[in-house]
Amino acid sequence: MDKREFKRRRKKVMDVMDDDCIAIVPAAPPRHRNRDVEYPYRPDSDFYYLTGFSEPEAVAVLAPGRSQGEFILFCRERDPEMEQWNGARAGLEGACSDYSADDAFPISDIDDILPGLLETRSHVYYAMGYYQEFDQRMLTWVNKLRTRSRAGVNSPAQFVALDHVLHDMRLYKSRAEIKTMSHAVEISASAHRRAMSACRPGMTEYQIEAELVHEFMRAGGRSVAYPPIIAGGANACVLHYTENAARLNDGDLLLIDAGVEYDYYASDITRTFPVNGKFSKEQRAIYALVLEAQYAAIEQVRPGNHWNDPHEAAVQVITEGLVDLGLLKGRVSSLIKKEAHRKFYMHRTGHWIGMDVHDVGDYKIEGEWRVLEPGMVMTVEPGIYISGGNKRVAKKWWNIAVRIEDDVLVTSDKPQVLSKAAPKGIEEIEALVGSA
Repeated sequence: MDKREFKRRRKKVMDVMDDDCIAIVPAAPPRHRNRDVEYPYRPDSDFYYLTGFSEPEAVAVLAPGRSQGEFILFCRERDPEMEQWNGARAGLEGACSDYSADDAFPISDIDDILPGLLETRSHVYYAMGYYQEFDQRMLTWVNKLRTRSRAGVNSPAQFVALDHVLHDMRLYKSRAEIKTMSHAVEISASAHRRAMSACRPGMTEYQIEAELVHEFMRAGGRSVAYPPIIAGGANACVLHYTENAARLNDGDLLLIDAGVEYDYYASDITRTFPVNGKFSKEQRAIYALVLEAQYAAIEQVRPGNHWNDPHEAAVQVITEGLVDLGLLKGRVSSLIKKEAHRKFYMHRTGHWIGMDVHDVGDYKIEGEWRVLEPGMVMTVEPGIYISGGNKRVAKKWWNIAVRIEDDVLVTSDKPQVLSKAAPKGIEEIEALVGSA
């Protein structure tokens, strides 16, 4: 993403801060997978959103009105020996030339330098509670300043939650962000098409996962946005199933919930299809109902509607359909009031999506559902899950689980389904499955 995009974001944050305030944003610490092996490093989303800097051991500081420059970056210095082991570092010079920092200091000097920056500021914008070790360092710096108050040293009087400001910004996607997210979704849609075409009875869930990940990687998406769910038959009734180890049986449905992360932006698509390429009568009925509910929910993703409108539309359609199929009994209005649908549809219809797959942003403001506005991106993902052994329903419905999920952009007019290239019509699915 262009450096100007990150500069614009930093300016927007500083525009809401007074000149006697300071914002401090640490990168995420590296995490160990086991013993001497670390997980592939990914910076904190808030940190990367403001800096575009992807190295560990870094801290961004925004100091409005500072004469020597308002954007300060603490980072690792160049070290040829360590770089031979672990790869190139930007260093202090690169922090300024490549990432537009006004000033850069060694991360090893932060204990000496940062307290001096805090001394001149009345408020500190900082997201407390995410990284406990850094929280302690922050409190140590401020408390040391307070102990010197008799010597005329000032200390910040208040901490302000930076995430309250920053996360509202992140909720509204710029053109550059929408372009990046659209590309991530295109990669994921292609991977779902590949998985469908490769699928045959007798394969394993992890073999389908390999098809997806291969397509992600082949297209430049080096990381999944979240652990993929590849759930055949009864496994799909477990909402967060990730073992992905079972054999795929003729006559079962396969639910795939998988998306790539591309250039630090997530995608999130779910598709459900028959392993053998042909829906049974009962599978088709449930699938058609979920698809109808999703279409109704997507139609509500319009500016001026509130966050809960898509969910309410999905619940209405699903409840009516379950009554028609005999899976629920009673008046639809009463069943909705009692949330009877939760026996088969127990989650909500979507979430925000962006740099994080479950992205930041409030769903309610002052107790009221948030109004949808252009630039917001959300998932729409109704589902129905009928576990085996459920004695309240006929056996013919057992182990049918369907979820259909798309990534949808709120525009100034009608909703834009970013993931429309992933097939979901019954006829196009049946034509594609097993065709490779």
